[in-house]
Amino acid sequence: MSEEYLYIETSKHLEGTLEVSGSKNATLPLMAATILTDELCVIRNVPDLLDIKHMKELLSHMGKNVYQENDVLYIEGSIKSLETKEDIVRKMRASVLVMGPLLAKYKKAKISMPGGCSIGVRPIDQHLKAAERTGFFANLEHGFIELEAKELKPIDFTFDVITVTGTENVLCMLSTIEQESTLKNVALEPEVINLIDALKLMGVKIELDEENRTIYLKGLSSLEGFDIKAIPDRIEAGTFMVLSFATGSRLKITNLNIHHLNSIISNLELSGAIVNIINDNTIEVYPKSHEIKPISISTQEYPGFPTDMQAQFMSLLSIANGQSIIVENIFENRFQHAQELIRMGADISIHSKTAYIKGVSKLSGAEVFSTDLRASAGLVIAGLMAEGSSIIRNIHHLDRGYDHIELKLQKVGAKIKRLS
Repeated sequence: MSEEYLYIETSKHLEGTLEVSGSKNATLPLMAATILTDELCVIRNVPDLLDIKHMKELLSHMGKNVYQENDVLYIEGSIKSLETKEDIVRKMRASVLVMGPLLAKYKKAKISMPGGCSIGVRPIDQHLKAAERTGFFANLEHGFIELEAKELKPIDFTFDVITVTGTENVLCMLSTIEQESTLKNVALEPEVINLIDALKLMGVKIELDEENRTIYLKGLSSLEGFDIKAIPDRIEAGTFMVLSFATGSRLKITNLNIHHLNSIISNLELSGAIVNIINDNTIEVYPKSHEIKPISISTQEYPGFPTDMQAQFMSLLSIANGQSIIVENIFENRFQHAQELIRMGADISIHSKTAYIKGVSKLSGAEVFSTDLRASAGLVIAGLMAEGSSIIRNIHHLDRGYDHIELKLQKVGAKIKRLS
């Protein structure tokens, strides 16, 4: 099978509207949560992505009836297999999200150790620690984790580190326990809140104390179906915002949630962009002048600056007027795209978890390789900025998280083609 790649030529001063798709990182936990009930669950605003296809395949293999019309997903029926299919799990780290719902409903699960991106160690020790406190006995062998419990008990649990999938998995795991549990040091990402809203629709009582990162929840032994809309993808929105500024364009970006983008907007404004907020779901981004100003960024858990936007900003700052600094606090292996930007003429040096980016006057087109999902988005931006033509390889990473990005960009005038 021939490998697909992107061919990109310099594309400045783009015009038009880019529409943001639904969030992959919101849709996947919502899909996993359908395991908690046999009733019909409806998820709207679902993006057309590789990870979503893999999760549909996983749920179908486990016994669910899964069907889709346009961007609406319908899932119902009971689970026949409590074991996750290894070849699907290897392709998608988010498959670990089925663990919590399986344990809640069936008190038993056999989960293959997850795969996914190469951006660093992403352990599931917090998921397992909470499971053991809830009454599960875990056994790890041959790449599978087997968990089983006779009865489930409520917990008062503090996460050692803030973890998004950990928070989501444990929320689902506790959702059938009728006594109150308390979770502390939880993740507050909008995708977690989207799942909480779905669990409330299913009958779980949940109180959120955002200031203290604490969740109180009381489950129900039998949960109902739900009908919910996946939130817009804030990382795709952020990618389009950076792309607009980086290419000296004036683009309208719609179907986003402005309240999820504060740290991205403030850093774009610091670097010299005008961000015109038209309403809660539409903004316009364009340059204030020809200059991109250097800035310092430090990635943090939400509501801080998202690690998933670090690569896109690195591309932008590679042609800033001065030296920028990016500190990566979330993943220890997330500067792999720097080497590819250097191939295009960027001046970047990495010391431990800090990247020093000395702005150059221009990037030059080159053949580069995606190393992970967000790195590939950063390389698309770099390719549009660079003089001449670029080829981006390994774009299967891009297809995991961006819904037909080249078709969207073509509509606003970008010279980008998918070839094989």
